Amino acid sequence: MNSKEKRFIASVAAIALVFGISPVANAMHIMEGYLPPTFCVVWGVICIPFLVAGYFSIKKTVAANRKTITILAMAGAFVFVLSSLKIPSVTGSCSHMTGTGLGAILFGPAAVSILGIIVLVFQAILLAHGGLTTLGANTFSMAIAGPFVAYGIYILCKKIKLNKNVGIFLAACIGDLFTYCVTAFQLAIAYPSETGGIGASVVKFLAVFAPTQLPLAIIEGILTVVIVMGLETYAASELSDLGFLAGGEN
Repeated sequence: MNSKEKRFIASVAAIALVFGISPVANAMHIMEGYLPPTFCVVWGVICIPFLVAGYFSIKKTVAANRKTITILAMAGAFVFVLSSLKIPSVTGSCSHMTGTGLGAILFGPAAVSILGIIVLVFQAILLAHGGLTTLGANTFSMAIAGPFVAYGIYILCKKIKLNKNVGIFLAACIGDLFTYCVTAFQLAIAYPSETGGIGASVVKFLAVFAPTQLPLAIIEGILTVVIVMGLETYAASELSDLGFLAGGEN
């Protein structure tokens, strides 16, 4: 690792230190105890196959080239930093960037499930952000559903020969928005509207999320493009090992 790469990694670590640890504890993903126990268990069980696939995906990537651990750690730090910056949006949840699009683009969506659950556990224990009982639901929305959509958008943009940076922006932005569509659905099926049922409840939650989440998704898309450009400058060899610069599908 040369001096430029070390400076770049140090800069990311400094950002994480300054912005990643937030003293505000009253704005959550889906907060501790907010979902009924049955929903907590079901969402947790749904996450298990994705987490197993993510473990083997990371194991395979690292076994092929151990230098990719640095980029993997940075992708995890990116998730932690962005998802820790919270803007209260509705009782029981909040709006924030997710940061998962970067990892999905570089390592594939399965690997992000592991990064995401690690971040969510740390946030629940250290920052009171989210919760352990709602870990399954938060993992599915932020670390599984969003990354898979982000990866799909990125691959689609590659296939239609769209500009790479535009594809990265759209992947991160839409992946972020889809995370909140899933969160709205999770809240709606747990607490359906008395008059309109689940559908009306979904619309209500999405309407509350939208004013803050739309601009945040755009910001996340821009930040993801900037980070990738930085990696292309300072960690080109690692990206080549991942098949990113060569256009490989992770």
